[in-house]
Amino acid sequence: MCQYSSLDGFAGEWHLVHLGSRAQGGAGLVTLEAAAVTPEGRISPGDLGIWKDEHIPDLRRIAEFVHSQGARAGMQLAHAGRKASTASPFHGHGLVLPADGGWQPVAPSAIAFAPTDYAVPVALDHAGIAAVVEAFRNAARRALDAGFDFVEVHAAHGYLLHEFLSPLSNLRTDQYGGSFDNRIRLVLEVVDAVRSVWPERLPLFVRISATDWTEGGWNPDESVALARLLRDHGVDLVDCSSSGNVADAKIPVAPGYQVGFAARIRREAGIATAAVGLITEPAQANALIAEGQADLVFLARAMLRDPYWPLHAAAALGETVSWPKQYLRAAPEGSTARPVVARP
Repeated sequence: MCQYSSLDGFAGEWHLVHLGSRAQGGAGLVTLEAAAVTPEGRISPGDLGIWKDEHIPDLRRIAEFVHSQGARAGMQLAHAGRKASTASPFHGHGLVLPADGGWQPVAPSAIAFAPTDYAVPVALDHAGIAAVVEAFRNAARRALDAGFDFVEVHAAHGYLLHEFLSPLSNLRTDQYGGSFDNRIRLVLEVVDAVRSVWPERLPLFVRISATDWTEGGWNPDESVALARLLRDHGVDLVDCSSSGNVADAKIPVAPGYQVGFAARIRREAGIATAAVGLITEPAQANALIAEGQADLVFLARAMLRDPYWPLHAAAALGETVSWPKQYLRAAPEGSTARPVVARP
């Protein structure tokens, strides 16, 4: 979940405490917010970044603390595309103009995300596309240098890679537009670039929006087909979200409303999946795994509300709960102390 609390992309004390609390709270994997692979790939001026080597030391500090709590640390690598250069929620949303510290967004085609609050992006030329691929490669190298255990390529929620996937935002007539094979080309190039520097021993995830929830847009059938190819290109897991590319999409939001996408992709594409979206109760999350609908459950807003959700969930499900030793005196009866764990 974006924190909009960075200056020039740097992680700060807020990020350390915010992410460290989730590791203390029993999360198995702690994923940093979408980190921009270029300055122009930020959603807002306050976004986290990984576009320069100077970002590495602060990120390494976070990864090391997450490891010390027995969790594994990962990072989303992202480019906001046409949804870039907008104000953070703390500043009322809306477009940030270059005169106010904003920048010119880019996209597959010169189509704004919405009539207001978003700029008309510049369509990337081939040199620009190649630069994006290289930026993802370099970002993955930096994540590895910072000690992260997994990375996730963000190709969802209407950001740049999703924009290339969807025929609603990609009107190109070259090898990156039109047919399914052309529209997925950039995603596969980015995955290959990341895998070229990301060791085989470490997991690579890709987050997709399984549907645009709009007629004529990216759809679940295409998501299954893409997932099969991602598996063949060295991706270990598909994180199955939805929407974000159409401003007025009609989305049937309800508890677990996106789980069906994870279940179908897992079944038909033969790749591990993660389920997300209004998964808030321990029994609900546990059932998704027990019933084989997904391999992992990713929590976002539930963990913002309660950093110790995993520990409370374990107790609710009758499991032995391991609290940080510093908190053991206040833990429920029968809890055990969690030892400090060093990264192997």
